[in-house]
Parts: sequence; C-alpha cells; structure tokens
Amino acid sequence: MSVNYSERIPNNVNLAEDRRLQRALENWQPGFLQWWNEMGPENFQSSDVYLRTATSVDAKGWATFGYLKMPDYRWGIFLAAPEPDRRIAFGEHKGEPVWREVPGEHRGVLRRLIVTQGDTEPASVEQQRHLGLTCPSMYDLRNLFQVNVEEGRHLWAMVYLLHAYFGRDGREEADALLQRRSGNADNPRILGAFNERTPDWLSFFMFAHFTDRDGKFQLATLAESGFDPLSRTCRFMLTEEAHHLFVGETGIGRVIARTCQLMKQHDTDCISQYGGIDLAIIQRYINFHYSVSLDLFGSELSTNAANYYGAGLKGRFKETDRDDDHLLTSSAYRIFRNDHGSIVESDQPALVALNENLRDAYIADCERAMVRWNKIIREAGIDSTLTLPHRAFRRAIGEFRGLNVNPAGQIVSAGEWQQRKAEWLPTQQDLDHVASLMKPVTRPGEFAGWISPPPRGINHQPLDYEYVKNLPDQS
Repeated sequence: MSVNYSERIPNNVNLAEDRRLQRALENWQPGFLQWWNEMGPENFQSSDVYLRTATSVDAKGWATFGYLKMPDYRWGIFLAAPEPDRRIAFGEHKGEPVWREVPGEHRGVLRRLIVTQGDTEPASVEQQRHLGLTCPSMYDLRNLFQVNVEEGRHLWAMVYLLHAYFGRDGREEADALLQRRSGNADNPRILGAFNERTPDWLSFFMFAHFTDRDGKFQLATLAESGFDPLSRTCRFMLTEEAHHLFVGETGIGRVIARTCQLMKQHDTDCISQYGGIDLAIIQRYINFHYSVSLDLFGSELSTNAANYYGAGLKGRFKETDRDDDHLLTSSAYRIFRNDHGSIVESDQPALVALNENLRDAYIADCERAMVRWNKIIREAGIDSTLTLPHRAFRRAIGEFRGLNVNPAGQIVSAGEWQQRKAEWLPTQQDLDHVASLMKPVTRPGEFAGWISPPPRGINHQPLDYEYVKNLPDQS
C-alpha cells in the first residue's frame, strides 16, 4: 500500500473520500505544528536532516532517504494492509470477523487504550528536546531526530483513530494530547516513565532501549486487537519502532565498547578521569531505567488486562503463534508475588496474570541484549559482567511497590536500602560526571571520547557523511 503525498496530510486511508474527517484533521494539524515548534528538538528546526520518510507500508522498500527540515517532515496516517478474512484470534469473540468499527460496549475502553498509547509519543519528543545540543556525533544527532519525527508520526497514528472513530470525545482527547507536557506538575503525561527527565545521552540510549522496548511489546499486543483499524495502525508502527530500539541497544553497546577500550588502555576500572563512563555507572543507569520500564506493564494481577483480553481488544505478544486455546479461562500462569514481605512464586489464573506474561516476554528480550553487551566486555578481555536487576527492585507499581529489594532480589531493611542505594542507582556524582562529558561533536566523522563509532553509516552512507546540514551556532 503506497502513501499518497499529494495531499496536505499524507495517508493511505483514502482520506480525501471523507471530507468531514479530512477537515477535522486539517484543523488539528496547525496545533500539532505549533507543539512541534515549541517542544521539538531545540535550536535545530532550520537544520537539514538526512531523514527517512515512509513511502509504503510494505516492510521491504518502504522508505526513501533525503534532506528535510524537521518542521517540513510529511507526518501522516499509514495503516498496514488489511488481512483478507481476518478473524479475532482470542477471547470471547475468538473466530468472529474483526471489527471495522468500534463495538459500542467497548468504546470507552478502546479510547483509553488509544489515548494512553498516543500520550507516550509526544512525551518522548519533549523528554529529548535538549539532547541535540550535546550530541556525541553527527551520526547520533541524525538518529535522535529520526526517532523524534517518527514519534511525532506515531502521535498522528493515534490521533487519526480518535478522530475517525470516536466523534467529539475523540477530538477532545486528540487536543489534550497536545496540551499535556512531560514532567509538568499541573498537566503531566499519563505514564510515570514519560515524566522522567532525559538529561544526557546515556539516559537517552537507556530510554530508547528499555522504555521504547516496552512500547514494542505494548504495540505488539494492540496489533492483535479485534478492532482492525487499531491492529493495522500498530503493525506499521512496529516497523518504525525497530529503528528506535536499534538506536538504544547499539548506543549502549558503543558506550560499553569505548569504556572497555579506555580500561585496557589505562589498566584501570575507573576511567572517569580519562573521559569515559565506568562500567559501574553504566550498571546503575541500567538498574534505574529497567526498573522504571518494568512498571509500565502494570500490576502483576489485573482484572483490566483480563477484561481487555476477554473482549478481544488486546492480545498477548505473538498471540497467534501460541499453542493453547486462546481463551485462558481454565489456565494458570506462574508469577512472582509479595507474600507478607517475602518474594514467592505462585500459580495464578492466566487471565489476570496477562501483564506479567507480557513482562516476562519483555524481560527475556532485555536479557538477550545483556548477552550481546557482555560479549563486548568479554571480547575486550575484561572480567566484568553487566546484569539486569531483579524484577522486584525499586518497583513503584504492583506486588513489590514500596518493598526494599536489592538488585539480587533480596529483601533488605529500609536502613540498608538507604545506606546502599548509591551502589545501585545513579548518584548525583554519576549524573554530574556524565553531564560533564556531554559536549557537542558535530564535525562529520568525529565522535565524542566516551562512545565508540558504529561499524557502518546510515543507508549505506559513510560514517563521515554530513547527516545534518545548517547546524546552529553553538559557540
């Protein structure tokens, strides 16, 4: 399905055939552009960026690359191609044709799911708007901007659904998506992780790896939805999301590689004095961002998740690949619980344990990345290992909320937690050190001293390609 770029709002949904919807979205568009200019990348709106733009929803050959000013990026509405005779794959409506319109009894729930997902997209842009001023290379600067414009397009994806299927309520929700602000005390973003600061590039890479990975899993469950427009929207969003995860995982890997290089060069574990980031600091950043992201999956036991599944609104990760009855009414699932201050494993009804089921898939995905990072350390000849903290560590939602658990999964006293949290979480000294390294490097082919170059450039271009032109004067 090709994208029509001849219209004011690029789309592959035949928007011109619905004049009322087209006018509504065209009325929303100026507010979006105002938000972008106010909250998008600071000081770079006039720069020419080597960006990819979707031309098709086909995973093969679906984008072109070229220079654009970010405010001129053609944000639009792209849905994956419909699947002929698609059927609902799970829940009480299993086997029935998917819904092309919103089922009346699920209207409120569907709207809430779409708004929550939509709210994360502009929040990410807001959290990252200052990072361009301290980029470690032109390559990384371009990747940041690619992530930003695609988060903006993902906002459009959810706004289209709100306008097209939810009437006045949907239009009001779409307007509210432009009014909330990340970290704002009076009108914050909906989910806690999207109100955290992203003060430096190590935090950005951690966010792109851990928090955007949560987004991958949430989108994958919505892609299973019996509401077909939502499913088709999320299926294409997942195509773009893969680049965001690539930026995060490879960014952290490149920081680790440079750290190991400095450790070998100076024969010490403490390379902060040589302009690098100690593995211990990287570990503390992992502990923080991973634990924040685990909370995004919600409580271990959730009747809401059970209801979404039963109603056919939100499936499991890779639902159709699973070999069970896709009803789960008589199934059990083993989870970790807080039993009067002890962490125990317990079999629970699978329907109410769906959040934990998804969190388990996420944890396994994160563990695979840890293997790749530790391979970098091992191949550098360094005897050190990075680890994921226990799922109960520093949790603010669910079974382990308020429980003092160390990264190894042992319950400790409040006194020991306070005494040792500087070993486990980034300290002000860590943050200050990382901040001190955040000096912009913008000459093509050059990289900051705390991160290694990637093995290759973007879209077969060389590493010293001028990925961003007309940079602002930062003297």
